[in-house]
Amino acid sequence: MPYPEYICEPMRKDLTSEGFSEWRSPEDVQNDFNEAKGTMFVVVNSVCGCAAGAARPGVKSAIAGASKLPGKMKTVFAGQDLEATNEARKHFLPYPPTSPAMALFKDGALVHFIERHQIEGRSAAMIAEHLKMIFEEHC
Repeated sequence: MPYPEYICEPMRKDLTSEGFSEWRSPEDVQNDFNEAKGTMFVVVNSVCGCAAGAARPGVKSAIAGASKLPGKMKTVFAGQDLEATNEARKHFLPYPPTSPAMALFKDGALVHFIERHQIEGRSAAMIAEHLKMIFEEHC
């Protein structure tokens, strides 16, 4: 059963206010991968504490301070947009389902993946620096 929208809405806005567009359906995901050219950064959003304390703040800081940014920035909400999340996770293989998570694609191919265990226990500043390095390398 998905989380109620009123709980997730502020967490969605945390990323959409920074230029992310949402995947709310499997078709949204498929459309972006059917047109996969350039780089696309995907954040699997979550209600958990590490998403609130490190993942979203780290992403926002990286975007604000990066010299290079991905061409597209997408987000999907695990625990609410269930079908869209399942469709997105097909593109994250061989990584198991995890949230929060972050993925960088180049021309539709997964080039970098950050799992929950790589977010937990790290500061937003550490995550931001890591993201800036992968953006610099791949974007």
